[in-house]
Amino acid sequence: MRLSIIIPVHNSEDYLRQCLSHLGHSTCAPHEVIVADDGSTDGSATVARQWGARVASTGGRKGPALARNLGAREATGDVLFFLDADVCVRPHTTAQVAAAFAEDPALDALIGSYDDAPAQPDFLSRYRNLMHCYVHQNGRRAASTFWSGCGAIRREVFRAHSGFNTAYGRPAIEDIELGYRLKASGRTILLDDSIQVKHLKRWTFWGLVKTDVLDRGIPWTELILRDANMPDDLNLQLSQRVSVALVYLLLLAAMAAAFWLRAPFFAPFLGLLFFALNRYWMDASHRRSPAVNLLMLGAIAALGGLAYASGQTLLIPFLILMAPLLFLRHRYEKPAGRWTRAIRAFFGIYTAAAIACCLWYAPRSPVVAAVFLLLAGVIFLNNSFYLFLAEKQGRAFAIAAIPFHLLYHFYNGVSFAVGLSRHLWRGFRRRELPGEARAGR
Repeated sequence: MRLSIIIPVHNSEDYLRQCLSHLGHSTCAPHEVIVADDGSTDGSATVARQWGARVASTGGRKGPALARNLGAREATGDVLFFLDADVCVRPHTTAQVAAAFAEDPALDALIGSYDDAPAQPDFLSRYRNLMHCYVHQNGRRAASTFWSGCGAIRREVFRAHSGFNTAYGRPAIEDIELGYRLKASGRTILLDDSIQVKHLKRWTFWGLVKTDVLDRGIPWTELILRDANMPDDLNLQLSQRVSVALVYLLLLAAMAAAFWLRAPFFAPFLGLLFFALNRYWMDASHRRSPAVNLLMLGAIAALGGLAYASGQTLLIPFLILMAPLLFLRHRYEKPAGRWTRAIRAFFGIYTAAAIACCLWYAPRSPVVAAVFLLLAGVIFLNNSFYLFLAEKQGRAFAIAAIPFHLLYHFYNGVSFAVGLSRHLWRGFRRRELPGEARAGR
């Protein structure tokens, strides 16, 4: 079974070098490697040629959908194996893909997963890549869509369905849209969670939000409404949809509590949030970013002022102790040994005491009770994900991920609202245009 590896790239020569290096150590050599250069201005094309790949150029920045289609047109293999330039395969990955298609003639396409050991050490990159890994590792084996980060499809099937939709001029949901068309025509797509690749990308906060909302959430909503197809799989599972609703109820309850109680609510609630983010703050302070350090100090000062103004002074010692821990803890971390375990135990006890203090000071109010009940509901629905994070990165990491996961559910709701509005507006315009045309004639 001949594999044609197709890799779109735009200004990612360092990632591409690692990607091609790992492909070079494959136990089953691919039939060919085609790098589709999407208007790169760095040395990506040179790196591709150095590693023996054939380079196809789009002649300018046209988007990964067009780049992948260009590579597919030049491919001569039986199976097109699409990889992103920022992923690294394992030595046996190509052999696994080839064997899957050779053993099952009815298989039209398959997708893999990111592994559970992201390359980047920072909190956000690990959180994001582990969330993607968890979603795919727990998805249905009979996949509901396609994924081009690590996805393979028979060449004749790809061509019969006209490839990726080039209306997506930037990285978006062109692979999901292809998957929807494949499923609608009765094609078989397999999710094989044993086929794993390592993701090299470093995520930033705003890059994460922009990708989730503009490049994924909104266009995916429009695709769901266009095809009237919302499978109970991957990011669209019922538990995730319920989580979005609970997060918005949580937000309303928190706003009501803040309106009625003000500082007596804000101090413990924001304190709880601040303490929960301890692992994120530690990673940020380790990089010594001046902006993050100022934000941390400002948050500590603001929380201290709120605690003093509302008479909740027991919070203040915890805040004072938090500052040196966040700024200095990484200096005392050791690779292993009793000292490391002692530091972790102390920090865990301290964090637990701080959270207990916040909950103790929470005003006795039905609205405040609703806030914490709704929060507990979201955590319960996503408990398996947090346990997965705790297993891979530790309890502190899992707790720090909860606020970001709540934010993820929040902007998923925003994405759905915007996508629904755009879909309804387009439908309205389609109904109006024929009348306008008749009036013009």
